[in-house]
Amino acid sequence: MTATSWDDLFDRGASYGVDLERIRAVDDNLDESVAETGADGTETEIEEADDNRPDGESGSDRPNPARVVAAAAVLAADPFVDGDARAALDHVRRHSWVDLVASDHLLERTERLVTELADADLAADHRARLEAERVAVDHPPEDHPALASAYRGNAAHLLSYDEGLGSAKAGLSMQPHLSVSVRPPDAFAQLFDPESLYEAVEGGEYPGPDRDPRS
Repeated sequence: MTATSWDDLFDRGASYGVDLERIRAVDDNLDESVAETGADGTETEIEEADDNRPDGESGSDRPNPARVVAAAAVLAADPFVDGDARAALDHVRRHSWVDLVASDHLLERTERLVTELADADLAADHRARLEAERVAVDHPPEDHPALASAYRGNAAHLLSYDEGLGSAKAGLSMQPHLSVSVRPPDAFAQLFDPESLYEAVEGGEYPGPDRDPRS
């Protein structure tokens, strides 16, 4: 079965007339305890998860600058709104050497959100496309799905609309266990520098985008 193209998902999502304010409101109201505990509620789980990091890694000094996590509201905004979330994720989609990291728990939350905003068919097709392209990681269900995905996947970037995750307090709370840059998608889209990033992670001269972000 051929995966649904991003262009098709975008066309279907646009038909619902959902805006970013609606997406964020529905995300805030999802009945999930980790959304209420936030970064402070995740600190203990992160600290106790060192033995389960990929390749046996521990500590917070080796994030991969070519690995990106997007919180559920950012992933859900992509099919509905031609805006900053889509621009940020297009950077990831158009480069095969940049990875989108996501746990099943993060995709489940995203699917619930898209279902609430649209319908189960769009949500299922969107999840299937994400599953085909993501780097999968695992974490306990009580962990914050975006933060835990970043930690377990050694991701250097976390895209989120949650101002609390990007605050100085949250940064200090996470710092002993997690080294990740938390930014809203508009900031990531503006600051993304593929030439410098390619040189750092791949070496050599940047060859340009190697994938169609809308196929």
